[in-house]
Amino acid sequence: MAFPTTPRSPGRLVVVQPLKRKRCAGCRRGPLSLLLLEDGAPWCLACADLGHLVFLPRGDTALTRRSWEESSLSAVVVRFNRRKSRYERQGVLVEAAALARAEARCLADAEARRRRRAREARGRAMADERFAAAFTAEILRLFPGCPDGRARAIAAHASVRGSGRVGRSAAGRVLSEGAVTAAVVAAVRHVDTPYDRLLMSGVARYEARRRIAPSVEDVLRTWRGAGEEYAG
Repeated sequence: MAFPTTPRSPGRLVVVQPLKRKRCAGCRRGPLSLLLLEDGAPWCLACADLGHLVFLPRGDTALTRRSWEESSLSAVVVRFNRRKSRYERQGVLVEAAALARAEARCLADAEARRRRRAREARGRAMADERFAAAFTAEILRLFPGCPDGRARAIAAHASVRGSGRVGRSAAGRVLSEGAVTAAVVAAVRHVDTPYDRLLMSGVARYEARRRIAPSVEDVLRTWRGAGEEYAG
């Protein structure tokens, strides 16, 4: 069976992964795992003067591109897909030294990216610490009777990056009084009242909030030092 016409890439050789057992037209060795077609005849890589090249499977775009750049001789490797009636790229053949240089370049880039991510992570951590400290200070300003440890715990919980909690809302980021108060109320509700037990026993959320509202207000009144009403 003759091979379908192989794809042509300007300035690039095309090597085929055959679907059927083929022997080299020159040395008669076979079956060939890779071959170069010349005038419809299969040639092994050694006879085609490509035997010194190494195969790089597809998948790593940066490594493939750099291998092409570094290699003075290279070839595209394709295999025919019968179902789709077309050749599909499987990888490339490049010089071993070129692949080694390309890998070194990619590793250098990966290390640079790792260092950049580490710097960015440190920057985010420092920003998060500053924000949590500011949130803690605002809690203590609004609720001077709140123990320092509780204020820090509430701020840390409310301001976790990516959590969607009130501290990371638009209002929370500017430390609005409503957002800070909401964070304190939520903490008191879960820590200082039987709210969680009520939910677990099947009490509806709004009913559970109604039942524990006086307890929440008692804590807030103690921390605030004033008699403002709890909004629930």
